[in-house]
Amino acid sequence: MASFRLRAAQGGAAAGAVKGSLDRRPAPAMIHAMARRPRHPPSEDELREIAAAVLATIPEMLRRQAGNVVVQVTDFADDEVLDDMGLDSPFDLMGLYQGVAMTERSVSQPAPEPDMVYLYRRPLLDYWCETGADLAEVVRYVLIHEIGHHFGYSDEEMDELQGEP
Repeated sequence: MASFRLRAAQGGAAAGAVKGSLDRRPAPAMIHAMARRPRHPPSEDELREIAAAVLATIPEMLRRQAGNVVVQVTDFADDEVLDDMGLDSPFDLMGLYQGVAMTERSVSQPAPEPDMVYLYRRPLLDYWCETGADLAEVVRYVLIHEIGHHFGYSDEEMDELQGEP
């Protein structure tokens, strides 16, 4: 299982409100080149590289505030997660945020475990193959959606902010 931590670059905060920061902007050409249709589906490590490159396109203000969120790439969600969410197929979940949203945190009760964003490789690749969508854009959409939960946004609020993938 591949993972990495979000880290903001040093420097000033990005301008703009959160909603403006979640606009769907094209990822840089480098990311698109990484996500072009290869002969073989990207491995967990290759998808982690795409995710890390995509995260670099997210405004610094959001990366800094998401700071210590750990991003993990694995093939599928485990059975416990699928059962808890009432999902019948592991292909129904492309990403998941697990942690304590910033809006629910308390200085008297620190989070017992690090906040996590899981990217599920096989459902992402399945969506990518079925739709012909740009893989980097799909990964970006899922990452922003899950990071939004870290900030306390609901699924409905994230869908409103982001629109369709």
